[in-house]
Amino acid sequence: MKNIMLVCNAGMSTSMLVTKMQKAAEEKGFESTIWAVPVSEADSEVASKDIDVLLLGPQVKFLLKEFKEKFEPDIKVDAINMVDYGTMNGANVLETAIVMIGE
Repeated sequence: MKNIMLVCNAGMSTSMLVTKMQKAAEEKGFESTIWAVPVSEADSEVASKDIDVLLLGPQVKFLLKEFKEKFEPDIKVDAINMVDYGTMNGANVLETAIVMIGE
């Protein structure tokens, strides 16, 4: 079971992406927990949960360097591809996370 956390500004549009990622994971038979949190809750989520991948939404991509410094190497951190985010391509975003995990 892999844990993938998406971080965004307020958690609204990203929750739609989470749903599409969960559907793609189900179709692939990839066991995972995928959820989204606003930036303000990221630190407490990391402190209380076992997270494999943390993906930043394009609207908070400016935090990438800070998050990498704070959480890597324990958690793989990257930004969601803007095109995949804009088109809500859950399968591509999931594939990015799987590659990051190394599975």
